[in-house]
Amino acid sequence: MELGQSYHIYNHVNGTENIFREEENYRYFLQQYSKYLGGVVDTYGYCLMPNHLHLLVGIRSDLSGFQNLTGLIRHPSKYPAIKGFTDFFNSYTKSINKRFERKGNLFIRAFKRTPVLDERQWQENFLYIHLNPVKHGFVKNHQDWKWSSWHAYQNLPKPSYLNREYYIIFFDSWEHVKYMMEMKKEWLMNKDLE
Repeated sequence: MELGQSYHIYNHVNGTENIFREEENYRYFLQQYSKYLGGVVDTYGYCLMPNHLHLLVGIRSDLSGFQNLTGLIRHPSKYPAIKGFTDFFNSYTKSINKRFERKGNLFIRAFKRTPVLDERQWQENFLYIHLNPVKHGFVKNHQDWKWSSWHAYQNLPKPSYLNREYYIIFFDSWEHVKYMMEMKKEWLMNKDLE
């Protein structure tokens, strides 16, 4: 993972269990995410669903906030972000294993990451992530899904760990985002009917 690069990160439960079994799991996940990755990534969007999750992040160019850089690092431009995500997913797994008296991997071993290479791809990922609960049938309207960053964008006065200013590079305004979201949702609904 390259410094300064944006990525769509996604991960899925290993097997048929859920990553999030109760409301507190979602809160704890976000708390640990901030702890392990707050100094490594700027988060632009997220969506947490019972059995998988999506993140839209940018790897920070200045990793002075990353505390775990001691020891040998073969690829200093790539290692801190991968280590941060790996440590984060491992930490969350350990807590879920302890809480629910389970053993083994909670997540598929290697989290997936796709570099976001242009403006259109950034827009598509931002919309896709927030529409994912609609796509998977959890809700009919993306605004109704509690565990996504959509609410942080709708409530700007409320403090957030998100970088909520970055989206304006890719959209003309928040009204433009909402318009594009409705268009994408309509397309998604019509596609499902085919």
